Amino acid sequence: MRIFLAVAVLVVVNALNNRLAPELYVPVCLAAAAVLILIARWDGITWGGLGLGEATLGRGLRWGLILAGAVLFSYLMALAVPITRPLFLDERADDLSVGQLLFRVLIRVPFGTVLLEEVAFRGVLWAMVERRWGVTWATSVSSILFGFWHVLPSLGITRANSAVGAVFGHSTLGVALSVAAAIVGTAAAGVVFCELRRRSGSLLTSAALHWALNGEGYILAWGADRWWGAS
Repeated sequence: MRIFLAVAVLVVVNALNNRLAPELYVPVCLAAAAVLILIARWDGITWGGLGLGEATLGRGLRWGLILAGAVLFSYLMALAVPITRPLFLDERADDLSVGQLLFRVLIRVPFGTVLLEEVAFRGVLWAMVERRWGVTWATSVSSILFGFWHVLPSLGITRANSAVGAVFGHSTLGVALSVAAAIVGTAAAGVVFCELRRRSGSLLTSAALHWALNGEGYILAWGADRWWGAS
C-alpha cells in the first residue's frame, strides 16, 4: 500500500505541474520529494537505500561530473553538425531572457525536475520495489512509470520542437506517435538512470546526468536559436 501511496502522490503532482498549477512547479516538486522520502522512511528504507547515504556521495559526485562532461561534449558535437543542429531549435527556450534561462538551469531543473524525479523514481520507488521483489522488478517498474510520467509534458512537443514536428507532423496521429516515442524514450533513459544509481549507490550520479541532459540542453537550445534560428 505504501508503494501505491507513493504512486498516487506522483499522479497528483503530475496533474498539478502540467495542468492545474504549473506556476507552482518548484515548490510542488520540493514538497512532493519530501513527502515521498517520508513514505519511504515509513516503509523502513534507509538513507543508503534511497541512494542518499554519506558513504557513496563522493563516488556518485565523481561519476556525475564525468557524465555531465560527456553530455556537454556530445551536445557540442551535435550542435556543430548541420544535420543534427535543428534538434536544438526549440521554442521552449528561444523566448527566454537571460534571467529566465538562469532560473530554468539553476533553479527549476535541479530543484524541480531533477530533484523530484530522481528521488521519486530512482530513490523511493526503486528502493521500495527492490526490497520486495529485487533489482529487475525495481528497474522495470520505476522506468515504466517514469515513461508514463512524461505523457502530459510531451503533448506539445511537435509544436515546440521543429525537428520533432518534421518527423511526426502535427496531426492527431502524429501527436500520438510523438507521445508514444517520448514514453519509450524516457522509459529507456530510466533504465540507464536506475543502473547508474545501482552501480554507484548514489542518486548524485543519475541526478548529475539528468541535470546535464536538461540543463545543458536548455543552454545550448537558447544559444542555437540566437545563432542559427534563421538557418
